[in-house]
Amino acid sequence: MSLIINVIIPAYNEESSIGHVIKEIPDTVSEIIVVSNNSTDQTENVAKEAGATVLVEQQKGYGYACLKGMDYIASKQQKPDVVVFLDGDYSDYPAELTNIIAPIITKDIDMVIGARVKKLRESGSMTFPQIFGNWLATSLMKLFFNAKFTDLGPFRAIKYDKLLSLGMVDKTYGWTVEMQLKVLKKRYTYVEVPVHYKKRIGVSKVSGTIKGAIFAGVKILSWIFKYSFA
Repeated sequence: MSLIINVIIPAYNEESSIGHVIKEIPDTVSEIIVVSNNSTDQTENVAKEAGATVLVEQQKGYGYACLKGMDYIASKQQKPDVVVFLDGDYSDYPAELTNIIAPIITKDIDMVIGARVKKLRESGSMTFPQIFGNWLATSLMKLFFNAKFTDLGPFRAIKYDKLLSLGMVDKTYGWTVEMQLKVLKKRYTYVEVPVHYKKRIGVSKVSGTIKGAIFAGVKILSWIFKYSFA
């Protein structure tokens, strides 16, 4: 089965890493879309030179960047079968995209999350707020929805039609958990695939700051409680 695959990469000041990420994405991908989230360095030029389609979203926020990429896809004549989301900091292994989309191809799964399991993580690649936040969020989803998620990993693939049906709206830190909660609500099929994870290039804009970690935690919990009592 041959699928049309688009990759969306939100990126903010990732000039040192974005070229590596694009280079290692498998050739089976039809288009790589880098959304510069108001970068002030050479991220956009490096991404263009590496062969990506580059968009600019001036409103800062992970969700804003992802929605910009989705708007671009919606404007294209040929729509993809699958959309993959991948960070631009080179913490993931882009070549593992093949493993992430495999359940969609072989088992007709709707969404696949790349789970950053401990045994495949480089030491120090995830901060304590990330580890604790993932544990808390996935534990609450298990409690309220009997979910089987263990991670809110940003490296993920989802069928395009299912993605559209979710009606994604979060503009900032809650994008990943919103997607997973809405998949649960709609009873779409999902699985996790273990992925390797390494220390990112540069400083994290979320987990690398106290402010970012707090805001992300509040947003994630607010989405969970909103859906738990809706």
